[in-house]
Amino acid sequence: MPRERSLSEEPTEFTIRARSEAKRIDHYLHSRFPDYSRSVFQKVIDAGAVLVNDQAVKASYKVQLGDRVRVWLPVLDHDVPQAEDIPLNFIYEDDTMAVVDKAPNMVVHPAKGNWSGTLVNALQHHLDRLSSVSGELRPGIVHRLDRDTSGLILIAKADRSHTHLAKQFEDRTIRKQYLAIVSGSPERDSDYIDKLIGHHPTHREKMAIRRPEDGGKVARTFYKVLERFRGYALILCEPKTGRTHQIRVHLTHVGCPIVADKLYSGRDRLTMGDLIGPEAPDADRVLIGRQALHAHRLSLIHPKTEEPMELVSPVPEDMQAVLQALREHRAIG
Repeated sequence: MPRERSLSEEPTEFTIRARSEAKRIDHYLHSRFPDYSRSVFQKVIDAGAVLVNDQAVKASYKVQLGDRVRVWLPVLDHDVPQAEDIPLNFIYEDDTMAVVDKAPNMVVHPAKGNWSGTLVNALQHHLDRLSSVSGELRPGIVHRLDRDTSGLILIAKADRSHTHLAKQFEDRTIRKQYLAIVSGSPERDSDYIDKLIGHHPTHREKMAIRRPEDGGKVARTFYKVLERFRGYALILCEPKTGRTHQIRVHLTHVGCPIVADKLYSGRDRLTMGDLIGPEAPDADRVLIGRQALHAHRLSLIHPKTEEPMELVSPVPEDMQAVLQALREHRAIG
């Protein structure tokens, strides 16, 4: 477990973008550097180790567009993630970035309860260098996927490429498309789900639809039904914002929770018995044992060449097994 100790000798510097306006500086720093608690940042601010436009500020200071921030981060007393020979499927790689097709059941970076076996541990083995922008616990990590979500994830090898890619996410110019198999079927063939998302009031691991006064933040997801079955559907989702668990929460809200999403549907698997009844010979066969959500397509601008890129990950085997069973036993008409 890491614990905080002395401050770093060199400050971390950055400029506030529009999406962060009016957020308290201690809250903003905690969201940007989640390896540290909010109380730690309050102590750092009280120590005068956070400067905004070259002036010390209080924890209650609300950041503004264009603010120049310098922060001396506490040095964490931990071992950096160790290289582990874990197989990875690289969809793309050059001297500035890589794209990995992440397998399900893989945590992206070390954190409480998961200090090994993560994507970062594997990257340390496979790649000679990784960007340092996200800190020692998350080298190279520009964005993240939930543990049980499979598919495409961007990796930055250099700080300059990391900053370029991060700005694309911040400006919402990177296009991400996901495939989801859901219980139920939306009424419309395509639509936008535009509902604020915030922390669940009683369940610390969950997010929920929330009002602005309860911490809800703007969240918008476009969806399109690709295939309908009796009681199920295959959906293409394109999040227009990047809230935690956004697709999972939004689909649950419209009555179509993702198959085998234990946190939001209460079920951690889909079996043949769920589709054809408990008396079937192979009723106990598990078709999928994790949320049926896959990061299918990424469209972006290459951070060095400035050329547009589009990367695609095929439907993983477990989701293919579900679709095959649905087409065989739950086809419409």
